[in-house]
Amino acid sequence: MTSPPLLSIPRLLKLSLLGEPAKDDERPDTSEIIYISSLALLKMLKHGRAGVPLEVMGLMLGNFVDKYTVEVYDVFAMPQSGTGVSVEAVDPVFQADMMTKLAQTERKETVVGWYHSHPGFGCWLSSTDVNTQRSFEKLHKQAVAVVVDPIQSVKGKVIIDAFRTIPRDLSLTVDARQTTSNLHYKKGSGQAKSHGLDFDYYSILIDYRKSELDQQRNRPVDPGE
Repeated sequence: MTSPPLLSIPRLLKLSLLGEPAKDDERPDTSEIIYISSLALLKMLKHGRAGVPLEVMGLMLGNFVDKYTVEVYDVFAMPQSGTGVSVEAVDPVFQADMMTKLAQTERKETVVGWYHSHPGFGCWLSSTDVNTQRSFEKLHKQAVAVVVDPIQSVKGKVIIDAFRTIPRDLSLTVDARQTTSNLHYKKGSGQAKSHGLDFDYYSILIDYRKSELDQQRNRPVDPGE
């Protein structure tokens, strides 16, 4: 029986330095992602700009697709506003009233989180925002907090980010779920890190897609209809 051919020293060095792609890695990415419809994005920006210089907030309606994916179809504004870097707590009476009215319209969406604006000072969560987000996560562990900056957002570039808190009992040596997948990973700003990013909360990838309502609005009208 012949022995397998020996690898040359340069070949061995190349393999040891570069490595070979593991077969187990040939699988779809499972990083967390939130899809926001164009309608929801437009309404968040419009609400945020109308509230300048105050912060405004609202609830996001959508669906928890699976344990990694959240879809936001629509949003509705809340009466709260703030003058600092955090808005007031969610008004439970107003929220209950809005959800009752939504149920009457037979809409199937559920509350998947909340959004608020940071006019002119970037996307991150204050300590009050973190506590508000934790209260949403008590209702559903996949609830998401979205922050939008209506002042820094310009045509073609929206300053927006989505966050979820890191459990307090999570070891500091363990990465948050999102950072275990490097596909689409984005490095947080220094400002966000100084306010607890990757310590109290972590960032979630945002992507945009048209909802069924968006597609219906953009559908060409048939003269024969």
